[in-house]
Amino acid sequence: MLQEKLNWRYATKKMDPTKAVPQDKVNRILEAANLAPTSSGLQPFEIIVVTNPEVKAQLSAAAYGQSQIVDGSHVLVFAAWDNYTAERIDAVVANLEAERGGKSDAVTGYYDNLKAQYLPRTAEVNYEHAARQAYIAFGMALTAAAFEAVDSTPMEGFDPAKVDEILGLREKGLRSVTIMPLGYRADAGDWLNGAKKVRKPMGELVTLVA
Repeated sequence: MLQEKLNWRYATKKMDPTKAVPQDKVNRILEAANLAPTSSGLQPFEIIVVTNPEVKAQLSAAAYGQSQIVDGSHVLVFAAWDNYTAERIDAVVANLEAERGGKSDAVTGYYDNLKAQYLPRTAEVNYEHAARQAYIAFGMALTAAAFEAVDSTPMEGFDPAKVDEILGLREKGLRSVTIMPLGYRADAGDWLNGAKKVRKPMGELVTLVA
């Protein structure tokens, strides 16, 4: 049951460096992120998967020494487009046409209207919009990791400029948004392991308008 898996997961603070996540599980986590809904289906982000120990060490330093990055076997970096461009949106349309077997006036018209809305906006406004789409995929990946019984840690505590530099993201028109190490919780050294999961009462979280 999904709720049981979500109750099992937590933001793992200490991972076991001797245990690697099988690649098939990583692939399914990435596929879940790929299947996430995004605004107008643009998927304005990329996921960089880091397993190189030297690069992970650099990323850990940019994340203020958080050890999960070096102790986890895989590190997923979610990086959003730095701006929307006609070329990027046209590439989405071309992929739709290729996969669905031809051009559609309705699809072309929809994305022409989208370009008219997005392209005049500032790059920062468009980046923030793209980052929100990346977070949807990030949430799906966290859920998928729990489903696969893989530990993960959602991270915003890092220097984005340093992460961008380490991975060469700015040259690709990308900006780092969030980081997710994947691995397996250590038997000792994690103050959060075994702690009761605490959330708002549903009555405080949910308001029914009937």
